Amino acid sequence: MRNIVIALLSIGCLVMLYFTLQAASNLAASDTPEPSIRTTAMADSDKLRLVVITQELDTPFWLKFKQGADASAAANGASLEMWGTYSSDRIEFLKQIEIAIASKVDGIIVQGLDTPEFTNLTKIKAAGSGIPVITVANDVPMQDSLRRTYVGSDHFEAGKLIARQLVQKMGTSGKVVLMTSDEEEDYQRQRLKGILQVLAPFPGIETIIVTSGDSREAIVTAIDNVLNKQPDAKAFVAVSAADAAVTIQQIEKRSRVEPYYIYSFDDNPETMTLLKLNKLDALITQSPQAMGELSVKLMVDWLNGKTVPLRPDGYFTGIRVLKAEDAK
Repeated sequence: MRNIVIALLSIGCLVMLYFTLQAASNLAASDTPEPSIRTTAMADSDKLRLVVITQELDTPFWLKFKQGADASAAANGASLEMWGTYSSDRIEFLKQIEIAIASKVDGIIVQGLDTPEFTNLTKIKAAGSGIPVITVANDVPMQDSLRRTYVGSDHFEAGKLIARQLVQKMGTSGKVVLMTSDEEEDYQRQRLKGILQVLAPFPGIETIIVTSGDSREAIVTAIDNVLNKQPDAKAFVAVSAADAAVTIQQIEKRSRVEPYYIYSFDDNPETMTLLKLNKLDALITQSPQAMGELSVKLMVDWLNGKTVPLRPDGYFTGIRVLKAEDAK
C-alpha cells in the first residue's frame, strides 16, 4: 500500500512539473515580440528598404527622378519602391505615407507637403517609429516636420533668377502680376520671396500678388479679375506652373500674348509647349534625376552611419533659366 501511495505521488509531481514547464514556455513566447517587416525582410536580403512617395506619379519630372533613384539604389545596395498618386490626390498621398510607416520601411523619401496632416505623419508617426524622412522637390519647415534634410531646387534662388530675367526683358518699370495659390506651400513662398527681393529696389516696378484656389475655375476667375482691374499690367509670373496655361488662355481671349512678359517655373510638357510657341518668355528648369540620385545616396549613408548629421538646410540640385529662343 505504501509503495502505491509513493508511486501516485511521484506521478502527480511529474504531471505538475510538466504543466509548470508548459506555462513557463507559453509566458516566454508571449514576451517575445513578433518580428517586424524589416526583420522578416532581412531573412531574405540585407538590403535597406526605401520608399519614394510623390503626388504626381508618372509625370516626366518624376520618371526622371525615378531613373536617378533606381540607379543610386542599385549602386548603394538598397531596395527602392516608388509609390504615389496620379492626380495630386492629397488624401491618397497622405495614406501612402501612413502605409509606409506602418510597413516599417527603413527610410521614406517624400515630396514635401506643407500641411498639418503631413507634419503629423512625419513628426509624430515616422519619427516616433524611428523612420527617417527626407523631403524632395518641395520642402517643408524642418522644425515642424523633423525631416532629416531636403534634396531639390533652391526655390528662393529660382525666384531670383526668373525676376532678373524679367527685369532684363521688361526694364525697370511696369506692373507685374504674381499668380500663386491661396494654399501657398513652402516652395511657393520661397519663389515669391526671391522674386520680391530682386524687384524691390526698382521703384518703377509695381508688384500685384494674386492668389486663387487650385481648381481651374478659381484660377480663371482670379485672372479675369486682375485683367479687369489692372488692364495696364505688363508682366505675369505663374509662381505655380499649373497657373501658366490658364493665364495665357485667359489673356488670349482678350488680346494677343506678345505684348506681355510671361514667366513660369518647371519644364513640364505643357509649359515646354507654351515656351516653344513663344507664349512663355522663359521658365526655370530643375534637375529631377540628380534629386533622385542624391536623395537615395544620402538616405543610405545616414542609415549606415556614414553621414551624420545631414545638412538641415538641405542639398540643392541644379536649376537654370530656359528662354523661349533656346527651347526651339
